[in-house]
Amino acid sequence: MVIVVGSGAGGAIISLELARAGIPVKIIEKGPSIKPKKAHEYYDSSEEGMDLLKTTCVGGSTLVAAGNGLRVLESELKDMGVDISLELDEIEDDLNVGPMPDTHFGKGTKILMESAKSLGIPVQKMPKFIRSADCKPCGKCSFGCPKNAKWSAADFIANAADLGAELISETEVKDLLVKDGKVSGVKVIKNSEEIDFQSEVVILAPGAIETPRLLQKVGIEAGKTFFMDTFITVGGILKNVGFKDEIQMNALIIMENFILSPHFSTFLSQQLKNKGAKDKDIIGFMIKIKDELSGYVDLNKVSKTNTLRDVRFLAEGAALAGAILVEAGVNPDTIISTHPRGAHPGGTAAIGDLVNENLETSISGLYVADASVLPTAPGAPPILTIMALSKRLSKHIISKYG
Repeated sequence: MVIVVGSGAGGAIISLELARAGIPVKIIEKGPSIKPKKAHEYYDSSEEGMDLLKTTCVGGSTLVAAGNGLRVLESELKDMGVDISLELDEIEDDLNVGPMPDTHFGKGTKILMESAKSLGIPVQKMPKFIRSADCKPCGKCSFGCPKNAKWSAADFIANAADLGAELISETEVKDLLVKDGKVSGVKVIKNSEEIDFQSEVVILAPGAIETPRLLQKVGIEAGKTFFMDTFITVGGILKNVGFKDEIQMNALIIMENFILSPHFSTFLSQQLKNKGAKDKDIIGFMIKIKDELSGYVDLNKVSKTNTLRDVRFLAEGAALAGAILVEAGVNPDTIISTHPRGAHPGGTAAIGDLVNENLETSISGLYVADASVLPTAPGAPPILTIMALSKRLSKHIISKYG
């Protein structure tokens, strides 16, 4: 039997692949099973001094992702001896990744795309894993899709369960069990009761904050580096644009030091209401950077510092976003920015540092299959890359233990 800790992007696909191969799988998830439209109720509280977006529930943060299917860090990983090109192809097919049809582009996104093009800035449609036939644009992707039109890891967990995998939700893994340098299982808390589950193969996929904490408890010095794909949203007032109710991040501008994508933020709304704006009048861009590994995670704290380089890249992105917004007709006097936030925590147990090319730690049989293993910030949504790494790992485990 294989124990998988966590049911997000990494844990879900490896559970499904192992179940398909007839390998018994036990999935342990700290959060509950929920309806997708309720996902916004399960955002975790941010650590003091930082704003980091993640959820605890079956399916993890994929339930509140915008459905963006980008291939990131593919060449960087290949240079490290980890080729995920085939797995990325397979996942793109599985999730039917591609741009939304023209019918699903709203007025605001079209205006921003046209304005960028008029300034000579290359812009493209964002590849999505959203079922357009089921999607009625409402702007709520990051709150949990009310139509269940977006793929989430909960879909794969359900498929794995149909094939015999056992899901144990609302159960927290407190410790790893290790004997003679080999993993032997996990210790969990379920309904205030402490239980040991035995297994010679344990795959950690609870996320880049919880994974290093579990590794630290067994003497692995994880969490000394940390990134979170720092981002801001810059926006202003364009009367009656109706951007709030559009599919968010439906277009993409890739620059050397950052990406831009159309984005509505409630933080902008709160500030611009003081200038007389209503939500229907607000339009904006997300600026996301590849932040430096300038943070850490320990048993008691998550800390992240914005370096001078990070601040410079955010400023460059904000300036470009402002230029496009003005070209789109936004009143320059209304343009403002949110505070920096984080969307994709990772880098706390990186490949080449704490795990090898097969994502195995120094403890035999103990693997990591979440964003912890990413060696550097992608600066863009990493869901496909996490899934590809996990699918590659599933092939290794099936070959070795199946």
